[in-house]
Formats: sequence, C-alpha cells, structure tokens
Amino acid sequence: MDLNYLSLAEAADLIAKREISSEELVQAHLDQIAAYEPVINSFITLTAEAALEKALEVDAEIQSGIYRGPLHGIPIALKDLFGTKGIATTAGSLFFKDWIPKDNAAVVERLNAAGAINLGKLNMHEIALGVTNNNPHFGACHNPWDLQRSPGGSSGGSAAGLAAGFFMGSLGSDTGGSIRIPASLCGVVGLKPTYGRISLRGVVPLSWNLDHPGPMARRTRDIALLLQVIAGYDPEDPSSADMGVPDYGIQLMGGVRGWRIALAEDDFFDKGDEKVFAAIRETADVFASLGAKIETVEFKDGREAARTNGLMVTSDAAAFHQERLSEEPHNFGADVRERLETGAACTSSEYVRARRSQAKLQRKFAQFFSEYDLLLTATTPIAAPLLEGDDAVQQAATLTRFTAPFNFTGLPAVSLPCGMTDKGLPIGLQLITRPWGEVALLRAAQAYESATEWHLRRPEL
Repeated sequence: MDLNYLSLAEAADLIAKREISSEELVQAHLDQIAAYEPVINSFITLTAEAALEKALEVDAEIQSGIYRGPLHGIPIALKDLFGTKGIATTAGSLFFKDWIPKDNAAVVERLNAAGAINLGKLNMHEIALGVTNNNPHFGACHNPWDLQRSPGGSSGGSAAGLAAGFFMGSLGSDTGGSIRIPASLCGVVGLKPTYGRISLRGVVPLSWNLDHPGPMARRTRDIALLLQVIAGYDPEDPSSADMGVPDYGIQLMGGVRGWRIALAEDDFFDKGDEKVFAAIRETADVFASLGAKIETVEFKDGREAARTNGLMVTSDAAAFHQERLSEEPHNFGADVRERLETGAACTSSEYVRARRSQAKLQRKFAQFFSEYDLLLTATTPIAAPLLEGDDAVQQAATLTRFTAPFNFTGLPAVSLPCGMTDKGLPIGLQLITRPWGEVALLRAAQAYESATEWHLRRPEL
C-alpha cells in the first residue's frame, strides 16, 4: 500500500478501522519529504517532531474509542500565512520571518479540533502577491512534474507538496487565483469558496476585500471533507458571512444529468495554448456524456473583472504594507515591490470606480447563474511556465486571466485536472457556480472526476 498517494478519504477509512495508524501515515509522509523536499522546496518550516508526537496521541485516542471524524490523524500542511500558535508564520517575507503568533488562525483551530496533524508551513509567493512561487527569501518552489517549471502561486508549496505526496490536504488562499492556479499547474484539486464562507481571522492579508481561504487536496471528496471542517460563520471576522453550512458530501455522487452548463468561448476566454483549450472542449464532451446540456456562451465582462481585480489587489496590498514599503522597500523582492508601488499609485477615484464596478459585476455574474448551473473554463490559459524566463509580473497577468474575475465577484470556483500537454504537464479545468453553491460545484467536479482518470496520474520523482 502506497500510503503517500492514498486519498484523504481512503486514509481516513483505514484509520477509523484501525488498519493503519496515524503514526505510520505521518512517518510515511515525513520519509517522502526527506527524500524529495531538497529538490522541490515546498516547506518553509517543517514540524516533524511535533507531528510524530501528535500522531502518537491520536493513535492513543482512537485506541480508547475516541474518533473525531475523517480528519483525525490525517497529515496536512498549511500555507505560511495562516497563523499558527508557537510556530513561525512568515508570509514568505523577511518582514514576518521571526513572527511567532500567540494564537492560531480560526481555520487552524478548526483543523486542530478535528484531529488533523500539521506537518508544517509551506512555501509561497512573497506576501501572496504573485503566482510563480519564485521566492527570493526562502527559495523557489519547484513543480514536481518538471523541476525547471513553476508550481504556480501564491499557494505553490501547497500544490507542489500534494503532487509530491508530502501530505494529504492543505489550506491555501486565493486573491486572484492563488489556490486554483497552482492546483492547475500541479495537477491537484483546489477550491476557492464563496467570499465569506471561511474565516480570515488570523490570516496575514493581501486584500481585505478579495482574499478567500480554501482547501486543496488530490481528490474532490477530500476537498469536501476539508471544507466541512473549516467552513462556517466567525463573528470575530468582519468578512465572515452568517450562512449555514450544508453537508458537502451528501450529494457528491448525484451527477449532472439535466444540468445546463455554459462553456465560455469568446475573445477573452480563448486566448492561450490551443492544447489547453482542446482539453477543455473534451471536458465539455464528458459532461455531455453524463447527461448535461452544454451551451457555448460569450461570458461578457471577464476582461473588466480581471483587470479591476488586479487594481484592487495591488491597492489593498499597498495599504496593508504601507509602512513597510515606505521605510524598508529593499526588503521586498523586486517583482513584489514593483506591484506594491503600482498599487500605491492608484488614486482614490480609480479605487472608487473599481468598487462600483465590483458591485455591478457581482450582481451581473450572479444573474448569469439564474440560467445556468455551471460555467466551464480553463483554469489557466497555459500549462506550467519555466521558473526562469518571463518576469513574474507578466506571468501574473497571464496566469490570473481566467481566475481573477471570480475573486472580484466572490463566486465559488474549483480547479481539477483534466488533461496533459505533450510535455507531460497538467491542464486544469475550472468550474464556477452561483454564490453559496459549493455543494453543486463539488458534485459536478466529482461527476467529472469519476468519469475520467486524470486525477490518478502522478509525477515521476
């Protein structure tokens, strides 16, 4: 049994039946990390000793009849902007490299209560403002499918570590695509939920208005298990929405027969690698074979939403980092400093117009889903680019093209693997639906996953 590439759900079932121990599972993942982390660089802080101690505690609990649910004893790891009590939380930045929080982020508390075992804190693009994960302070994170290529970002350590078998689930954050982009480039699954679905309390912000925490894993069912634990209202977080949390697994196998699915094809959603778009057309055929009705649509305003999202991200980031940018600009990496300076130059009039555009497009995009159950697009217009090559700012404009519109409007979106390029690099499918529609979104993702085998592929390390 290859413990490193079990799904989270499979491992949970084995632990619950006491057929494997948490200690065995954690040790197998630590062994994988020891073997391949030197060339991938997924971690900023590895907490191996604490993880093994926790695994022994979990095994004792389970032996005594205490079982907290499917995350009990499961090895996970966290993007290094989720506050962790007693463990450094760097946000991939020199400014936070010595910060050891006194409290856990709200979502970390929920994972701890569910019995998940944290293996450490993961590499990311500096302050989450970028999508290459070529971090100048902690080293570049490398894509397991091709070590010369980017894993995407800013949650690159999460996606690369999942693809490499280092852990079974992760938390990322997504402000312009930072969960879905690395999920696409590394061939894993990443969910950006509806804005306000998951608490941001204790998370180092990039944009107060656009940040979305979310789960990452290798299977759709695993995403549902993680989301079940971390979703929910937090009265201490002003961005948190007081919405009930449904059962994300109950309809997972319900299929998509009779659904109306819109395939985005226009001069915005068609620009990129033809191999990527050929794979997306094939995914539409799969959904049609499952009984859905596919309709090609022009999804208007995608370009405006992406452009304005970029303006708001950099402006909000410049506001949060204003003092650091003013006093110690040299301590930012070159690409991040350039984007912060661009954000700082945004005028109040430009920002007001952006917020007005956001309100209008939120309404307009939500109305689109009164007619359609899903929107289907590529996650990224290209597969994983080389780490060295085009500058990071240009990479951001390309890789966030299809993801940023749905940060701007707060809609739930998921990326999952749907093909491979001729060079053996993963291609990502993006599904989007109406606000608070995560149940339907995961049901559709599961239907596609069950009908294909792309999720079973893994890199040769």
